[in-house]
Amino acid sequence: MKWKGGRKSSNVDDRRATSSRRHGTPSIGTIMMIWPIIKPLLKTKLGWVIIGLGVAAYFAGFNPLSLVGMGGSTSAPVNQVQDDKNAAFISTVLASTEDVWTKELRGYREPVMVLYRGGTQSGCGFANSAVGPFYCPADQKVYLDLSFFDELSKTHDAPGDFAQAYVLAHEIGHHIQNLQGTLSKVQKAKQQWGNSKKANALQVKVELQADCYAGAWAHHAHKRFNILEEGDVEEALRAASAIGDDTLQRKSTGTVRPDAFTHGSSKQRVEWFRRGLRTGDVRECNTFK
Repeated sequence: MKWKGGRKSSNVDDRRATSSRRHGTPSIGTIMMIWPIIKPLLKTKLGWVIIGLGVAAYFAGFNPLSLVGMGGSTSAPVNQVQDDKNAAFISTVLASTEDVWTKELRGYREPVMVLYRGGTQSGCGFANSAVGPFYCPADQKVYLDLSFFDELSKTHDAPGDFAQAYVLAHEIGHHIQNLQGTLSKVQKAKQQWGNSKKANALQVKVELQADCYAGAWAHHAHKRFNILEEGDVEEALRAASAIGDDTLQRKSTGTVRPDAFTHGSSKQRVEWFRRGLRTGDVRECNTFK
């Protein structure tokens, strides 16, 4: 991806030097992310023992999800030079999303991106590396522990700078949904349905729409700034596939349970990203039809 020399966003709250590695109470986002793993364990005594050990490890500062390929270890050494390069890169990508969506979407308001290491406080609760990148509608900020990029490359076999750009563009997609009122409508519906298959299916639609928005960003960013290089699209598609629910479930439990999907299958994520990339039209991203 061509990014060097590009404008860096001023909407960056860099907390890497002050981030806490102490874990607080898990946020709702964290619980939703790990629920497909926890639910089967609740059915057996051994499962309850495993959960207890995991909780104890979590509050002791160790990320038990790193054992199943979800989230990074908080004790991993940081290459500061590479970390600063990643920060500069992702700040440039954020600026690109600002340029694209300010032009394409009337009334677009730019979000803030929080960079941290280990853990930090968010408007949606305590953020930690286990949950991965996420958007918090309460404070309209994207939270990103840069260690996730290491996980994306090493654990999920999805290396490359454009794969990282796709991840941020997806979270910015959630910001667009928040501005459009989509997230609040979905949240109200999910509260009525509780923890059910319907609620999960609705959340999948939210995530797939964000994937489509990410593709639409790439369409317009390349058209305006000529950012794409050979192999970039394949990097994004590989990342989308690697973090599909079916792929993650298969890695963590060895089985696939579609009724527990919250982000969509690998195939769905790839298809919706492709649609946005091909058309650049957010109207084509209506996953709720």
